[in-house]
Amino acid sequence: MSLPSDQTPPDALFLRRLVTALTVVMMGGMIAIALVIVFRFPDPTPVLPENLRLPAGSTISAVTQGKGWIAIVTDQQEILIFDAVSGSLRQTLQINSAQ
Repeated sequence: MSLPSDQTPPDALFLRRLVTALTVVMMGGMIAIALVIVFRFPDPTPVLPENLRLPAGSTISAVTQGKGWIAIVTDQQEILIFDAVSGSLRQTLQINSAQ
């Protein structure tokens, strides 16, 4: 027994609507995740104080911040720790790489 081409069985119609609804919900969820990532995770570039001065010839390799201090790792194998407010150099640590 075959159905006329213009009639769809009720189960197939329900299944088609269910798949369409799930597709719309999934696309909405992906858009929501993208928006959360964009708006909740701002630009990770730290803001360095204007008065922070690196020693001559130093090139920044990495930067990290803590409460009241900023640490800069240089290509010259040293870590420079600066005061976050005044920008003055607090401490210099030499990195001894394992050989």
